[in-house]
Amino acid sequence: MRLVQVAQRADDLTRATAFYTDLLGTAPTASFDPPGLVFFDLAGVRLLLERGAPGATLYLQVDDIEAAVERLRAQGVRVESEPHVIFSHSDDSLGPAGAHEWQAFIRDSEGNLVGLVEHRQVSET
Repeated sequence: MRLVQVAQRADDLTRATAFYTDLLGTAPTASFDPPGLVFFDLAGVRLLLERGAPGATLYLQVDDIEAAVERLRAQGVRVESEPHVIFSHSDDSLGPAGAHEWQAFIRDSEGNLVGLVEHRQVSET
């Protein structure tokens, strides 16, 4: 089994589409209005923005979590939680062994919580 699609609530599809286009750095792959559906492709998993869908917490991997948070903050995005280490990976079961998992949380244009994730290798001293 593999994940095919995640639905996210969007009260204002135009506003939500603009937010996710900027956040993801890519345009939607399809839009159907009515009934109010916008799709993005996330490496083979569809992100669906849908009127009336319940909110979900999306976790998106970024290359540089501090830079991503600062870019979003400069655009007026609400930062709920600054970048911080959640845990360290001792093996490859959840991420690369020997890496710290950093996370930060923001609110999207519709008030949904979005997690940003960076896997950062621990440097040896």
